[in-house]
Amino acid sequence: MAEAARRIPPLEGRSFEGQGIALLPAPPASRLSLRAPESSRPALSKALGLDLPAKPKSTAANGARAALWLGPDEWLVTDETGADLPSVCATVTALHSAVDISHRNVGILVSGPRAEDVLNAGCPQDLSLARFPVGAASRTVLGKAEIVLWRTGAEAFRVECWRSFSDYVFSLLEAAAREN
Repeated sequence: MAEAARRIPPLEGRSFEGQGIALLPAPPASRLSLRAPESSRPALSKALGLDLPAKPKSTAANGARAALWLGPDEWLVTDETGADLPSVCATVTALHSAVDISHRNVGILVSGPRAEDVLNAGCPQDLSLARFPVGAASRTVLGKAEIVLWRTGAEAFRVECWRSFSDYVFSLLEAAAREN
């Protein structure tokens, strides 16, 4: 009997480590595109086990689960345990839209003292700690690709991009990282 084909992660085997910078594919995660009016936020927050952020550039996390504010009624919810996020939201009767985008997105971890500079080679946003503090997240661009950028530490970021752009985004970051 033939074995089922294994889906190959788009950045499998890719990594870069240089002076003051490291680039790695993020571990697999469940991802949910969540849209809901303000009136539904409390019920969804309770079901997800975290308070959905209500302010621009803010995030909330509880263990391996995080919610990133993308707009007044929009969040990217991630879960690194692989939880079935659409099923979690299906228990909520309040108005919302929850779409599983786990296979659409890919995460890239960018870390080290040069992380801001490497990202700013293709991202026009001010990434200084004063303007983009730890926990900040926003939808922006990197080169010609739309990304969601999340500052996870003083010198650490997570870049979320569409799977089809992951090689381009990783290559752009790697080229910037190779420059001194």
